[in-house]
Amino acid sequence: MTGWARVDHATRVMWRRLGRPVDLDTQPWLQAPTHTAGPVGDGWLDAAARAAGGEVVRDDPTAGLLPDLTALDGPGFTARDLHPLVRDFYEHTATWRMDAWSQWSPLAAPGGSLVAWAFGRRVQQLAIPVRPLDVSRGIDSRVLPVLDASGDQVWAGWLRRLRATDDVLFSGAYRSTRVPGHDGACVHVAFPLELGNVQVFLAPTAREDGALVLDSGPGRFGAPGAYVLVVDDEGAHHAARVPVHERFVVFVDDEGVLRTDHHLRVGPLRSLRLHYRMTRG
Repeated sequence: MTGWARVDHATRVMWRRLGRPVDLDTQPWLQAPTHTAGPVGDGWLDAAARAAGGEVVRDDPTAGLLPDLTALDGPGFTARDLHPLVRDFYEHTATWRMDAWSQWSPLAAPGGSLVAWAFGRRVQQLAIPVRPLDVSRGIDSRVLPVLDASGDQVWAGWLRRLRATDDVLFSGAYRSTRVPGHDGACVHVAFPLELGNVQVFLAPTAREDGALVLDSGPGRFGAPGAYVLVVDDEGAHHAARVPVHERFVVFVDDEGVLRTDHHLRVGPLRSLRLHYRMTRG
């Protein structure tokens, strides 16, 4: 076992001890793609398609993270309350181009640099930009729907790369999911990792101005939030809720430009702010 393999194995052991055993047959809200070994990138997509009995669509120029935002309709949220551009971004994500700006809290920046060095660039996953100039040339993205045997979209793979280096920032699987601790559906984002994943469940609300707000705040196990899931040597699953909280506000500004404010906190610490400007590709 190489040095990095030992680090990755020790990390999974840590999460098993911090987490709890879960049965994905009885807790299907935690079912999400994982990866086998090596850099993640888009390596998980074909396995996810095989598990669904379907295929990956690699050439849909209008693919969306969620084919229809009414899948999120429920107590406290109705998709028709959103600005049309906000809704179009989620339903036809591939038609949009993204530029980004980032700013770390001085207290959190060393930890972000450590994660980026030890994991992000090496495994091509969760490579959160640390320096503002990292994203100065923008972000390229591809949306790759994963279909089941009947042709329904069960996941959307969203790969975002830095234009300057072609490094993968995020390789995520997107769908809507209901969790036991929330009345309505959430946006479910899974980031596959070797023998596990990071999952985030974001509860939606619509502002009066048509903006979409997605929150993964603090709460109990089973509520919207962030989770780490790992697979042990016998194939059993363990999941831990982690104190990482995110808020996305997707809105149209006074000039009709679609934008997103993304705030990330670790516990009470405001750690990272990202701002995205989206334009038609």
